[in-house]
Parts: sequence; C-alpha cells; structure tokens
Amino acid sequence: MSFEIKVTSNLGNISVATENEKGHSVEYLAQRCADKICGISENAAPEVRQQAEAFKVAIYNTILYYMRQAITSDRTTVAGLLKKQGHDNLVKILTEL
Repeated sequence: MSFEIKVTSNLGNISVATENEKGHSVEYLAQRCADKICGISENAAPEVRQQAEAFKVAIYNTILYYMRQAITSDRTTVAGLLKKQGHDNLVKILTEL
C-alpha cells in the first residue's frame, strides 16, 4: 500500500510519498529525478511541449538504467564482502533479490 500527498503553498509545491514496508521503486525514483531535471511549462507551445516530453522520457530511461546498474554493482560489492566473511547463506539471499 502506498499513498502520495501533494500540497501547494507559498513555498511552492510540496509532496510526500510513502510505501508500506519497503522503499520506493527505482521507477518511482527515476521519475521523480526526471521531473526535477526536466520541468515543462504549462504555457509551452504544443510542439515545444512534445519535444520536452520526449526529452523527459529519454532522461527517465537513462536514469533508470544507471540506477539499476548502481544497485547491481552495490549488491555485487556487498555479496563479495559477505562471502569473504563466510556468510554464504546471506550471499544466496542477496543474489535472489
């Protein structure tokens, strides 16, 4: 279960998103990052908006790819450290995630 709250104030837009018993997905985080990098004006001309949306999708896919690579790399590092310490059972669990 998850929920998201958006509030508009004098400070700007504020949003809060939570997950139940887990962290946010890489897709969610990549989307948030792409939204921050590539803001699109509501007043943009349709052709400019279309081009900006296409760019935003490309940014999202790039971020998603490298976030997944970072996760895999980190798990490999952690698995190597656990294996060195003789925790083969934990390595097995980690590689199954």
